[in-house]
Amino acid sequence: MNRSAVFPKITMLAMSLLMAASVSPAASSASLKEKKMTVQEPKQSAVDPTKSYEAVIETAKGTIKVKLFAKEAPLSVTNFIQLAKAGFYEGLTFHRVEPGFVIQGGDPSGNGTGGPGYTVPGEIGKPHLKGALAWARTGDEVNPERRSSGSQFYITLAPTPFLDSGYTVFGQTEEGMDVAEKIKPGDKIVKVTILETAAK
Repeated sequence: MNRSAVFPKITMLAMSLLMAASVSPAASSASLKEKKMTVQEPKQSAVDPTKSYEAVIETAKGTIKVKLFAKEAPLSVTNFIQLAKAGFYEGLTFHRVEPGFVIQGGDPSGNGTGGPGYTVPGEIGKPHLKGALAWARTGDEVNPERRSSGSQFYITLAPTPFLDSGYTVFGQTEEGMDVAEKIKPGDKIVKVTILETAAK
């Protein structure tokens, strides 16, 4: 199969990813409301420039360890840390899996329409290497500022440079790509733990 045949398919996947963070009024279950009440949009960075941050994402299939880009995406990392520490992600699922492209989770509604009730300013700049951790978001037509979803994240299963100029990458997988590649739709996020160490 030639590249011209593959590219439209990937582009459509990317477009569907763009729309994945749209919030639906119907997504208002008790659990969704409870999750929303625990967190608020970070208005300023709370990361310590003297520290390095890692996220340990425990899943039903194993553990994924990610280095967080606190310097390049401080608001995004602040948001992810506060969600993790609040237990926001515990029990949520990976609602979208596109083999060879991405796994996506962090939606309290479980269907790609939910979030914590806010969005985060875009901090676009880091590349989508294999294992990139990034925020989903709504499309440019309704989101010209390219603000990120408040909680829905994805991990790339291959380099996806065509997403570089549109989405905020705020981390990079260091361990557990084999786990990410085993994730299936509906697999649960058990817990997200944040590790802080002195910056090297």
